Amino acid sequence: MIRRPGAPVGRPTGLRAAWDAAAGTLRETLRPQGALRARNASAWLPPAHELLPAMRRFADTDEVDLVVVGCGAGGAVLTQRLARAGWRVVCLEAGPFWDPGRDWVSDEEGSRGLHWTGPRVVDGPDPVPLGANNSGRGVGGSMVHFAGYAPRLHPSDLCTRTADGVGADWPLDYADLAPGYARLEQELPVAGQYWPWGAPHPYPHAPHPVGGNGQVMLEGCAALGIEARVGPVGIVNGRFGARPHCVYRGFCLQGCTVGAKASPLNTHVPDALAHGAEIRADAMATEVVTDRGRATGIRYVRDGREHLQRARAVALACYAIESPRLLLNSGLCNEHDQVGRYVMVQGAPQVAGRFDDEIRMYKAPPPEVTSEQFYETDPARPYRRGFSVQTVSPLPVVFARHLAEAGHWGAELRERMRGYPYWATLGALCEYLPQAANRVTLDAETDAYGLPVARFTHGRCANDRLVTEAATRTMADILTAAGARELVAVERYAHLVGGCRMADRPEHGVVDADLRTFAVPNLLVTDGSVLPTQGAANPALTIMALSDRAAARLIAGSRAGLPLARSPR
Repeated sequence: MIRRPGAPVGRPTGLRAAWDAAAGTLRETLRPQGALRARNASAWLPPAHELLPAMRRFADTDEVDLVVVGCGAGGAVLTQRLARAGWRVVCLEAGPFWDPGRDWVSDEEGSRGLHWTGPRVVDGPDPVPLGANNSGRGVGGSMVHFAGYAPRLHPSDLCTRTADGVGADWPLDYADLAPGYARLEQELPVAGQYWPWGAPHPYPHAPHPVGGNGQVMLEGCAALGIEARVGPVGIVNGRFGARPHCVYRGFCLQGCTVGAKASPLNTHVPDALAHGAEIRADAMATEVVTDRGRATGIRYVRDGREHLQRARAVALACYAIESPRLLLNSGLCNEHDQVGRYVMVQGAPQVAGRFDDEIRMYKAPPPEVTSEQFYETDPARPYRRGFSVQTVSPLPVVFARHLAEAGHWGAELRERMRGYPYWATLGALCEYLPQAANRVTLDAETDAYGLPVARFTHGRCANDRLVTEAATRTMADILTAAGARELVAVERYAHLVGGCRMADRPEHGVVDADLRTFAVPNLLVTDGSVLPTQGAANPALTIMALSDRAAARLIAGSRAGLPLARSPR
């Protein structure tokens, strides 16, 4: 058998594996927090909105060291790391600076403002709806309304072309990401059982208690011989600094007014502000400005006026639709027609099952139990790569929408919704393969700023469909084995990555392994658009780890007196 490059070898099994897992988990649980506070004290600082009055403010005419566009997973980590290193950083965010107690509500319909709902055009054989579950608006980005699921990619995800003959190889290895993964898991923090898949590792916080939905999945998996684990979620289990314990109210997707769920708004922004960064909210970037082949700043609109923030370097962290759009509208980095290509979504089918006993699936973090048993390529299956399965907990409005999509209307819909507490729901993350034709381009339609809006063209290949079918069957089998007496399945999509992917050469991508664009050496892209493949995992932790690594490379270069130019590998 050919070993996948970067995959662990000689992995302990049996009692040795159990001992290693227990010892690793105990070490993480008992680890002192002094080193963590020394690199990111956000959890011990006041909430970010309370730090605003004392925030450092730069003038547009000040040439700051770095201007970052987007304050989500990638942008906030980069801003915090470089501000702590003494860089003068301005982070522009198109949405508002949230005050959770004032702006967020525990209500599905009242939380639509957390999503990016600006005009976009979708087309292709399999159009992807944009907005509610795959983009964010405001300080914290889409992690404000993500479910909290924070897994790592597998080593094999970074070499699918070599190992499986599909997708693309990354220009870096899993070992390049592993230290960042560990740091970020401590900073969010991540809670979960010892993880046996991919590169096995412990988590710093113990797993959360399992609710009814998780118990259903554990029972169904046990009956079928499927390995499952509790976690991993970026949700506080026990007090963490000034952040409180999760209270299991079920409104993780509405912003978490409690503050237990991780988002950059409470995991990295407070420390960035405390170290002199400026988070400039309600500032819509419209153009990357260049002069003689180097980025010199960002043009943006705020309060109806156009501004130009000068900077020695620029980083885009607007995610998989807006980063390509901003580059295309700026006429940059597209010499090889790579900007906007290879945008990927994950297939995210869900299957719900009705039980005789109350489940109350909303009374726990939505992704409380997970299995990655079907994550890797299996030569016995008719497709390459795979999927993961987890619990999900759609609240009543979304659940009613899913039932309607499955064909239940009128009296049938009302009867099923009256039984809402008796339903359990599982969701899959299916790895869809990167395709050049799945891309962002500019449309003739313009937005409120007079800029061409993004057109996202998407279609699934045969492999994508086979993975989705297999995932749906597996979820149905788990629920049936646990005792479900009725099933409802829906197809949907989640998570957007790609569009400015990493590569070893400019003919194959937009940025290098350090996330610097090939065309403009002091212009970086530090968000999910740089991922060459997506795995069957939520991308948030990987985006943060990549940004953590890029920041470390920039800091090391500046301390060595190097200019902002690409360093050799």
